[in-house]
Amino acid sequence: MHNRLLDWYDKNARVLPWRSDPSPYKVWLSEVMLQQTRVETVLPYFDRFLTHLPTLKTLAEARLEEVLVLWEGLGYYSRARNLHKAARIVQSDYAGKLPASAKELVKLPGIGKYTSAAIASIAFGEPVAAVDGNVRRVFARLLALEEPIGTSSLEKTVLDYAQLHLPAKRPGDFNQALMDLGSMVCLPAQPKCPICPVQSFCSAFVQGKQNNLPKVIKKAPTPHYDVCVAVIWHEGKVLLAQRADKGLLAKLWEYPGGKISPADKDQEDGVQREVLRKTGLEITPTRKIGDFKHAYTHFRISVQAWYARLLFSPPVTLPDNLRWVSPGDLSALPMGKVARRISERVNSDFLQAENQ
Repeated sequence: MHNRLLDWYDKNARVLPWRSDPSPYKVWLSEVMLQQTRVETVLPYFDRFLTHLPTLKTLAEARLEEVLVLWEGLGYYSRARNLHKAARIVQSDYAGKLPASAKELVKLPGIGKYTSAAIASIAFGEPVAAVDGNVRRVFARLLALEEPIGTSSLEKTVLDYAQLHLPAKRPGDFNQALMDLGSMVCLPAQPKCPICPVQSFCSAFVQGKQNNLPKVIKKAPTPHYDVCVAVIWHEGKVLLAQRADKGLLAKLWEYPGGKISPADKDQEDGVQREVLRKTGLEITPTRKIGDFKHAYTHFRISVQAWYARLLFSPPVTLPDNLRWVSPGDLSALPMGKVARRISERVNSDFLQAENQ
């Protein structure tokens, strides 16, 4: 099977920047960016990141805030924080060179079993199987596995089979060939079986089950939350709040606010309460900016943003997690997608007011 798959890969492999120059740093960066993210989404971020931080050394020496700004919009920001932390560990503990084995790589922050195997096989030629979502689907069909995706029994069967059939020569290409096969041919819905190079090895195809496998456990309904935030003006600046060191969007900057309570009489009541709770500042909303919607992995939000003014003068010294920022400096701080969209509206309104 591996010869047929590698022949197909040699003719049909996707042209990707980390493949034309598979240096350990580029392979590592690409694999981290590709975690839970599509290739076409990653490409512009990959190029931009390398333009600013072209080597592992420059990444290790960069400020975390700089790394987060470069990552902005790609989501799953813990990947960026772990990438930065791991680069500093490699620089200090491994003489600036990424470990060459999956066993060592997996010890670094943000590098799990799949990522360590992918880096080790692609960048260093170590014969270790790398099983991602695409590869898992390919093998689930090849073996006609009835267990749902995510079950321990399927995971073990797939990994054992993948390792058993991994060729000693070109293991990185073989792993990438399986990834490309899953991305281009063995699709989640309506797989392109007539052009599949390993069709004759596929038990699901022989049994006519290719459209019904792999089985997937149904997900629970996605919860939705209503949120309100305030853009508070004071002496030509707006107030930003930095999120905690851990959790969703950790260390990113946003406009203060919180979830709207069913007990709130109106949105203005909710934003006043949440700003007071988060910052200790009393405000009054003056004008609604707009509604902003966003979907995260496990929930969705609708954000109502308001311009607001302070009822009393702010303290001279703010806590470290609060900062007054000029509209022109908003782009220099890392933010989530919703906060960035609000900032773009704020900047636009500010420039329009200045030109009037």
